[in-house]
Amino acid sequence: MQIGQLSKRTDTPIDTIRYYERNGVLPAPDRQASGYRSFGDDDVARLRFVRRAKGLGFTLREIRDLLALWSSRGEDMAAVRQAAHLRLGEVEHKIDELERIRDGLRALVDACPGHGDVTHCPILASLSGEHE
Repeated sequence: MQIGQLSKRTDTPIDTIRYYERNGVLPAPDRQASGYRSFGDDDVARLRFVRRAKGLGFTLREIRDLLALWSSRGEDMAAVRQAAHLRLGEVEHKIDELERIRDGLRALVDACPGHGDVTHCPILASLSGEHE
């Protein structure tokens, strides 16, 4: 199949497929005599793997590592679990950070009456460091 067909089957933009090729996430495809890229079912499976991993927040480097593990059948799954565990820790850290930001914003919004002279705005005062 050609790149347009791969794009449709995996719901992945053509530019993204090319980007993944350039970055070693997808192997360079065979070329037809016409010069068009030629993809197969293995490429569909690999690209779906990449898209799911990206959806879980894995970086391209991490995805390349996971793909290497995926390709090495018969290996122990400890490395895969470790990669997922590390990713989970990063996600939990981001959630904690977002909750801290939310709580800070909520306190600022609650402190602001939403009317009156802007020079008395508690949000602007807080951001400028006037109430430290």
